[in-house]
Formats: sequence, structure tokens, C-alpha cells
Amino acid sequence: MKRSRNPDANVERALSKVREIYADLALRPIERNCVRVKECCHFKLTGRTPYLTRGEALLAAAALRCTGRTRLPENPTGACPMLDSASGNCLIYESRPFGCRTHFCAAAGGPYARREVLDLIRRLEAVDVQVGGTGPRLLQNAIADALEEL
Repeated sequence: MKRSRNPDANVERALSKVREIYADLALRPIERNCVRVKECCHFKLTGRTPYLTRGEALLAAAALRCTGRTRLPENPTGACPMLDSASGNCLIYESRPFGCRTHFCAAAGGPYARREVLDLIRRLEAVDVQVGGTGPRLLQNAIADALEEL
């Protein structure tokens, strides 16, 4: 693998590719009905936590930085640290991870069938390799590490 001499340019390319993948997902005609119950954001309740590739974590960390935060918020209830406790809204909604976008939440219709998004998963994995990732990691760990890096 050839690495860029300019790590910032490498990260910017990765962020751009992840945004493209998310945009391609949004164009898929997969029927879902998210009623914003935010059940999927309560990891302790659902027993499910998204895993992020390094590219996704970098994008989420950059979005979190745009809110003025430099550290991952703590959420003692077991909810996603990106879920604002005051408003109940996602702090990084426009940059939310692929797992959040593919609705593993039962209230929205359950998860997308893997076969429907496998090509996008492969693209995320390719970006992960390009930025020196080691595969998907638990959301909290992946974003906390990316925040330290940015």
C-alpha cells in the first residue's frame, strides 16, 4: 500500500470517500420508516453498538469537533455518546456512521439485508485499509481514538 506523504490529504480523501458512500446509500430504494424513537441510540437497551471503520470514525470525530467538543461525551445511561442528553438528538446526524444509517433499529424496519449494502461495506473496508485502519471497531473506541488523532 502506498501512503501519501501528506497525512492530512490522506485523511481528507478518506473523509470524502466515506461521504460518497453515505450519499450512495441514501440513493438506495430500501424502504424504511424511521420514526425517530431513537431506540437504536440506546446501546444498553438494545444490546447493539455500531462498529466503525477508521474512515467512519474520522468523519464522526470531525463532525463532533464542529460542535466545539474535543472529547467524546460521556453518557452514563448507556446511550450513544453522540446522543445529546439535553435535546435527545444526534450530535453528528449528518455524519452518523453506516450502522446507524442502515437502521439496525427494529422500530425503523430492522437492519438492511447485507446483500443490499455489501458493495458499500466493501468500499468502507477499502477506505479503512487506505487510512491504516485495522477493521471495524466499537463506536466509542473508534471515535475516541480518532478525536485524539485530529
